[in-house]
Formats: sequence, structure tokens, C-alpha cells
Amino acid sequence: MKQAHDPITRIELFPVFVPFQERVRQVLQGGTGKVAMGLDVDDHWLGGDFLVCRMTTENGVVGFGDVYVWLVESSTSPALMAEVIKTQLGRFVLGRSPFDRELIHQKFDNNVARNEMAKGLLDLALFDVAARSIGRPVHDLCGGQQTDRIPLSMVLPLTATDTILELVKAGMESGIKSFRCKLGDGRRRDVEIVSAVRDLIGPDAGLRVDYNQAYNPNEALECIEAIKPYCIDFAEQPVKADDFAGMAWVQSRTDVPLMAHEGCFGLRDMITLAEMGAVRTFGINPERPGGLTHALKAIDYAAARGIDVCLHNQPSGLGSAVILHTHAARARNIRNATELQGHTMLEHDLLRERITYEDGYAHLPDGPGWGVEVDMDAVDRYQTHPTVTIEA
Repeated sequence: MKQAHDPITRIELFPVFVPFQERVRQVLQGGTGKVAMGLDVDDHWLGGDFLVCRMTTENGVVGFGDVYVWLVESSTSPALMAEVIKTQLGRFVLGRSPFDRELIHQKFDNNVARNEMAKGLLDLALFDVAARSIGRPVHDLCGGQQTDRIPLSMVLPLTATDTILELVKAGMESGIKSFRCKLGDGRRRDVEIVSAVRDLIGPDAGLRVDYNQAYNPNEALECIEAIKPYCIDFAEQPVKADDFAGMAWVQSRTDVPLMAHEGCFGLRDMITLAEMGAVRTFGINPERPGGLTHALKAIDYAAARGIDVCLHNQPSGLGSAVILHTHAARARNIRNATELQGHTMLEHDLLRERITYEDGYAHLPDGPGWGVEVDMDAVDRYQTHPTVTIEA
């Protein structure tokens, strides 16, 4: 193998759990089921699991990536990802330049099926190392910055209508102009929530809904058509994540754009859903398709097909910076407000200095790499398992 000028020599993985703020826990535990959304799970949602990656080059350049993991949706855990990186994926990164991302992804995909989030974690760290090595922000490696203020949308839990409206009022006071309602308690309840929120926010604010796989295709169509009069931007994942045929059946019978999220982890998933006519919007977390390398391809593909994109997650501060750089580099092709919930839900964002959120917008971090500095003292405080270190 040809030696890189400044190759990656060390990968460190830190499994972390950050609890939600107490007020967030109370709202979630007071809503539908265990998690205040249309999912029938057995455990309360108490915080965020993350796998943080610190990557170092021979000359001491350090970069970071992290991924938010929820086993209910992601089919993996920090421990599982750390294992596959340690035993399989890491060897394709060590000894290579951080600029060799396409070659590294080829090695990933030729040797390890799926595992998009583990691959994505390494990809995000590679972007940070590459950008820091030349003293530039990550968006400069992606075509440049198209905006420095990213509009935000607020996610609302599936809980009592009065509680939902209180949260909406607080969001409006902070400048938020787009809201996503969690639904899935049946047609009448869905209409009750959506009509109340629309009445409060007025006709011009954005309104989207998320069913979290709550319905079968017949139920989904009935419920989506019932809320159609309230000007819905899109309806997220109304049927099971792997029911591509069900999504296509529903989309062919409603004018409301459907968005796949739990059902589109890889580029091939997205292309298949689009070719089946099953979606009009992609829900993208940059780590899920395999990192920023593939997230940018997904956004470009969507733009070429006339399909909308929504970036969203419950990330740490680092993950929020990743999403903001992604949006900034493709702003002309992203008309939906971005959803960032980590800074309002988690008790710590794992950063030394917080990203600026004001007037319903997030400010693009300024500086090399992702433009933020990871607080390693906080990572140590919230770490759940020993650090996994892989060296060349």
C-alpha cells in the first residue's frame, strides 16, 4: 500500500451515555407509551447513547466524529459498532490519508456488508481530520458554504394536547417557525393534535408529522388523508421501516409527501424507495448512509430527482455541527428546516462551547474542521465502557 503523507495512526472509540434533562424525561414519560411516540417499546427513553471517535494522524492532527445510536431504530449499539470497527473496519483506515475517503469506503463495502453507521462514524472523523490538516472548515471540502444560518424545526412529543401546545408556544417565543407533531394514536387523536397546533401556529408556519411506523398501509392512508386539510409539509414513516411496498402503496394514493427515515439507512435504500415512488422526501442523518461522503451523494441524488430532504437527529453538539455543515454545503437543495433536538434534550452537549441557537436558527460553527471542540472531560464523565484503541 502506498504510504500517505500524514496517515491515520490511531483510532479511539468512547461509548457514552448522556441523560436527558429532567424536564424532558418527565414529558416523555407522561406521553403515549414509554417514549411519547407511536412505538410499542418496553423501556423508557432516558437519554442518548453515542459512540465518539477520536482519530489521530502520524503528525498529530486530531479529528472527531460521533454518532447517536438508538437500538430501536438503528439496529446497532455503541458496543457493536466499536467491535466491528476494531475487528474489521479500522484496518482500512489506519495507514491511509484522511483524504482517501472514496477508496476507504470501497474497502469498507467490499469487505463488510451494511454497518452504515459504523462506517459513517469513521467517515465523519476522517472529514474532521482532513479539514483540520489544511486549516479549513469541513464545508469547504463539500463545495463551500451556501449559508451561515440554518432554520430549525421543533419536534413535539405524542402527549396531552395541552402539553403539546405549551411546547409550541415556547418554540414560537424562541423564533421557531416549523414544527413536527408525533402522531400514531389513531385518526381522531391525530386530527385533534394537528388541528390544535395549526390553529396556534397560523397558516404560514411549517407543519410536518411523524408516525414512527405506527400504522399499517390502510390505516396510514386513512390518517394521512384526515390531516391533509391542515397543510402538511410531509408525513414521516407512517408504516414499518422495511415495508417499502406499503410506503409505495400509500404514496400512490395521497398528495401528502411521505418521508422515509427509519427505512432509509443506506444509499441503496433511498434509491429503491425513490424508484418505487414510495417517497417524496428523504430523512437523512449524515452518519446513517455511511457518513458525510454518502449523505452528500444522497442529497445530490434527491435534488436530481426532485425529491426533498430533511436533515434531523437528536445529536450531541458535535453531531449538530456535522448536520449544520451538511446543510450549509447543500442549502440550495434543502428547503425543509433542519431538526436538531440534542441541545434542548441532553443535559450536556459534549462541547467546550455551545453552538449558537437564536431566533429559530442555528449558527454555522466557525473554525477548522467541524468548528467545535469536544469536551473530553465530559466524554470521560459520561463514558460507559472502556475506550477501544486501534493503532497502526
